[in-house]
Amino acid sequence: MFTGLVEHNPRVASIIATSSDDPSSSWSSHTITLDDASPILGDCHIGDSISINGACLTVTSFSTDEFTVGLAPETLRRTNLGELKVGDRVNAERAMAGHTRFGGHMVQGHVDSTATIISRVPDGDSIRYTFQLPPSTTLLPYIIEKGYITIDGASLTLTEVNDNPEHRSFGIMLIAHSQEKLTLTKKEVGDKVNVEVDCVGKYVLGSKDRIEQLVNSLVDKKLKEKGLL
Repeated sequence: MFTGLVEHNPRVASIIATSSDDPSSSWSSHTITLDDASPILGDCHIGDSISINGACLTVTSFSTDEFTVGLAPETLRRTNLGELKVGDRVNAERAMAGHTRFGGHMVQGHVDSTATIISRVPDGDSIRYTFQLPPSTTLLPYIIEKGYITIDGASLTLTEVNDNPEHRSFGIMLIAHSQEKLTLTKKEVGDKVNVEVDCVGKYVLGSKDRIEQLVNSLVDKKLKEKGLL
C-alpha cells in the first residue's frame, strides 16, 4: 500500500530485456536498474515493494545508491514502463510504513490503464493537464470531480471529468510544489501516463452491483413462488 506522495526521482541506469519463453507472446520481461536512489534505500530489503511511476514493483537487488526491479509482461502491457529509456527520471515511493502520516490516499500500486496527455495549459504558477482514456476503458464510473486519482504514482485531485464516451477525459491541476517533485512536468502532449483509480470507489461500486444482483434474484424468486413470473 502507498500514499501517492512521491518521495524521490531516481534515474534509469540500465534496461535489460529478456525474451519470452512463450512463443505466442510478443512481450518480454525487463530488468531495470535505477541509480541516484540513496534517499529511498536507507531501510531497503530484498523483496521490498517500491512504486515506480505508480506500479508496485519488487526490489531484487540493491546497493547504497541503486536498486533493481523486474517487469513482467503483464506490467509492460498495463503501464508505460516499457517506454522508459536510460537516463529517464521516475516517480518513486516506498511502501507505506505503519507510523507514516497518511497524506495522500490509498494507492495499491496496481495500474488500471494508461491515459494520453491531450492538453497542458499554464494557470498562474500551476499547470492544468487534461488526459484521455483509451476507447475500451471501463474506468469512467470510478472517476469523479474532486475525487482522487493516481497519475504515474502521484495522488492528485480531479478538477474536471468528461465521461462522454467520445471524450473519456479528465483533468488535474499541478501546483508549483508538485511541479518540482513529479516527472509529469517533463512530459508533453501525446505522452502516456499510468492511471490508477481510487480503490475505494471500486469496492463501493462493486458492492452496490452485487447487492443489486442479490435483491433482483430474491424478488424474482418471490414472484415465481407466487406465480407472478
